[in-house]
This record gives sequence, C-alpha cells and structure tokens, in this order.
Amino acid sequence: MAQVTERRPGGRTGTLTPAARTARRKTLLHWIAVHSLGIAAALFFVLPFVFVALTSLMSGQQTLSRDLIPDTWEWSNYSTVLNTPGFLTWWRNTLLYAGAGTVLTVVSSIPVAYALAKFRFRGQRLTMMLVISMMMLPPQVIIVPMYLFWAKQMGLTGTLWPLIIPMAFGDAFAIFLLRQFLLTIPNEYLDSARVDGCGELRTLLKVVLPMAKPGIAAVALFQFFYAWNDYFGPQIYASENPGAWTLSYGLESFKGAHQTDWNLTMAATVLVMAPVIVVFFFAQKAFVEGVTLTGVKG
Repeated sequence: MAQVTERRPGGRTGTLTPAARTARRKTLLHWIAVHSLGIAAALFFVLPFVFVALTSLMSGQQTLSRDLIPDTWEWSNYSTVLNTPGFLTWWRNTLLYAGAGTVLTVVSSIPVAYALAKFRFRGQRLTMMLVISMMMLPPQVIIVPMYLFWAKQMGLTGTLWPLIIPMAFGDAFAIFLLRQFLLTIPNEYLDSARVDGCGELRTLLKVVLPMAKPGIAAVALFQFFYAWNDYFGPQIYASENPGAWTLSYGLESFKGAHQTDWNLTMAATVLVMAPVIVVFFFAQKAFVEGVTLTGVKG
C-alpha cells in the first residue's frame, strides 16, 4: 500500500497513515460544509467584479462573443478611457466632492453628536427625534425648494457647490452614528479631564476624538462612498455644465457614447470602482469596528 510522505517543520519527513488521511479529508469536508454559505455568498459578490475586470481587457470584437477569458490582454483600453476628453475632469470633480464633503460632514457632525451623547439639556430628546426624522426624510421631498434656492437666490447651479456647502452643517446619519459611538466612551474619562482643568473643547479634542477614531472612520467612509457614488445630486445641479460632472454622472454619458464598445465601458467602470475598493480594503478594520460599536448602547 502506498504511503503519503509529509514534510514536517525542521526538514523531518513522516508518513500519513490511512486513518490520518481520512481524518484530514473529513476535516476539510467539514470546513467546506460549515463555510459553504459564506463561500457561495463571496462568489456571488466577487464574480461580477471578475467579469467586469476580464471584459475590460478584451478586444471590442471579443466582447460580442461568449468568451469569458481575453484572448489578448488589451491594457490599452484603460489608456483610451483616461484619454477620453473630460474623464480626468470628472475624476477631479469627484475627488473634490467626496473629499471636501467628507471633511465638512465629519467636522460639523462631531460637536453635535458629542453634545447629544454627553450633555444633558432641555429639549435633548426632541433634538434627537428631529435628527432621526431627518434620516427618514427622502431627499426628493426637498429637492424642489433647495434647487430654487441655489438657482434663483445663489446662482450656483452648474457647479457642485450646492452639494458641498450643505455638508458643512452636519448630516443626520453621521450625527446619529457618532452619537451612538460616543455613548460607549465612559464618562469617567471626561470627568478626569475636566478635573485636570480641561474645558469642553479641549476635552473633545484631546480625550474624545482619539478614543472615537473607529466611529469617525466609519462615518467618513460612509460619507466618502455616498459622495463618490452619488448620481442624483450631480444630475440635478451640474447636468447643464459638463465641466462640473462627476464620475458617476459622466459614466452614463460615456456609456451612451460607446454603446457597443463594452470593453471600454467596463474599463471605465473599473476605474470608477477602483478607488472605493482600495479605500475600503485599507480601512475595513476601522470601518467594521466603528459600525459594530455604534450599536452597543441606545
């Protein structure tokens, strides 16, 4: 009977008995059975991205076939997309919208969340109810008066400023999420800082913010992803000016101009998705920790 040789640490070799091989096989099958649902879900989410990436590297003719693997890897598709007039402008506008919007939202939401979490004042419950009600209010409900204000009173249509400026006044979801996270910070830390002579602002900056990094990271990622993928806002305020388009809105125009060039359309899609995937990959630990801890207290 043939025996399987196994190399062990230190250069030693040994043989696996039939019973050991059977036990190892059972362990592997048990692991697959236990994680089968997770594996299926992972494939369900990953395979569309793989399909888009492979299609983006095909020739225009091959995209019309049933092939799944490129015959030749057409990396030039990406340079063609980047050289498309306006594409880099859409990139710049999206970075401005997502970057500035994220910073303004976080900076303006932290003080409000801190007050709702750590202060006791008359009307606190009413204020919290108003924040929650704003979360349930669809943006389509207020889009007409908001558009009239920015168009008639401010004259800022055709730009992204009607989308960026309101973020300087806080966001209901960001305030709620930060408030839930700040509730998990023991008040003893704040009382110790006050005893040492720290005012409320210094306590917030020196004590609360370092401990609230996971929550702040989660809010920042949520806001960045929202702004990066926002299609409705740029369509309403910036559609009349191609120089103010973002990637999400410009991608629709790009797809319309290359209806049969699926390789170029998929390459543009990859370039739009890549920054979001990269940001989440490097910040997923803080993101998951922040989202998890926000539900500890009510």
